[in-house]
Amino acid sequence: MTSPALDPLREAVAALAAVWADAGSAADLDRSGLVSMTRAIGSARRALDALQADVAAAIAHESRPELGADSLAKQQGFRNTAQLIATTTGTSAGDAARLVKVGEAIAPRQNLLGEPAPAKYPAVQGAVTSGRLGGAGAAVIVEFLDRARIGADKGLVADVEQQLIERAVGLSLDDVRRLVKRAEAVLEADRLEQREEERRAARALSMFERDGMLHLNLVTPVEEGAPIKAAIDGYVSAQFQARKDAADTGVADAGEADADQRTVTMMRADALTLFCAHALDCDSRMPVSGATVIVRINATDLNAGTGSGTIDGIDQPISVTAIRRMAASGGVIPCVLDTAGDILDWGRERRLFTKAQKLALVDRDGGCAMCGLPPNMTEVHHIDWWNRDTGPTDLNNGILLCSTCHHRIHDNAWQIRIENTHTRSGTRGRVWFIPPPHIDPTRTPRPGGRARYDIAA
Repeated sequence: MTSPALDPLREAVAALAAVWADAGSAADLDRSGLVSMTRAIGSARRALDALQADVAAAIAHESRPELGADSLAKQQGFRNTAQLIATTTGTSAGDAARLVKVGEAIAPRQNLLGEPAPAKYPAVQGAVTSGRLGGAGAAVIVEFLDRARIGADKGLVADVEQQLIERAVGLSLDDVRRLVKRAEAVLEADRLEQREEERRAARALSMFERDGMLHLNLVTPVEEGAPIKAAIDGYVSAQFQARKDAADTGVADAGEADADQRTVTMMRADALTLFCAHALDCDSRMPVSGATVIVRINATDLNAGTGSGTIDGIDQPISVTAIRRMAASGGVIPCVLDTAGDILDWGRERRLFTKAQKLALVDRDGGCAMCGLPPNMTEVHHIDWWNRDTGPTDLNNGILLCSTCHHRIHDNAWQIRIENTHTRSGTRGRVWFIPPPHIDPTRTPRPGGRARYDIAA
């Protein structure tokens, strides 16, 4: 006798066994086998997450507080459901509690008459039970929906839930979190300023010495931290450019030998030290590259004082009030969309993309269109090459890529397609990466750029 709930897990385990087959260890697998094994492991893990969430919800039901001493968790010697699950599965209590929330959100329900009713979040249920979305990603989405649905229109919540699931499938957990931050601007628009004030009230910088080291811990709202991030990232970019220039010319300053070996975290620490020294001695020079804060907002929202905007390189949306406050500070460039500006298409008249073109492409790509690195770590590249394909220096032929992804695309024969779509706020380009046949025989396009995370109201 078989159970439908176990079928996805059986299929995933069968796929694992098929790939492993004659291999004694992972070292015996070729490259294709390693990728196939990783995918099979992912499928098995998602199937196990769905089963575990279902079981966790059932344990929570049998451990509900009103049962008192008859609670399953207490009978097993545990304080609550989360502790029971965490101890028996080897996870943290926080992870166990989130798993219970997912299980309760996707479990079948009954109305007051005892009739079957849909799950709390049907789209999440479908994605988890089918093995398309893992438990961790589902927990992030459920936690957000639970918070945002209070006082919100039910139809809008359902629409945003569906969009979140459509975009979350196939993303990493970090990207799912980024996706949810974009959804906050839609479902929590009226609470954005309140949440910003709460974050601002919680800002803090602690400093203490230990073992000959000064420890700093800074917590600050993104609109106030944006200049800090931009300046430090600019310093790091300048150091990497200097290192690259030294390598290209074959000339390295012996006095900079230690600097050449610095990690990114070391460079960030050096940047903060340098900037503070500059505050004490304003004659010092600041070696930063592109250290400017770019704030983006739709012109209609800016004029009406509604909606939200974004800061280049930062995921958290910010309110119009915060944008206006930032605009009063130095070193901030407000980028108001859908307004007249510089020439953005140059055809074959010039080879290099302009600063204005890069700013426009950041609005579409967000940063590296493939891996998501921030704009200051990218360059604009021609999709159709300037020499080989006589490609124009136009927005539809430009794309933001970091150096690594640029080489990956060219070395592995990926293709890029730009598709213009029409939304309520105007026309927006969407980036698609088309893998070569040896990576994906079906050559299914993969979304790239900022549109991966866009949630429409």
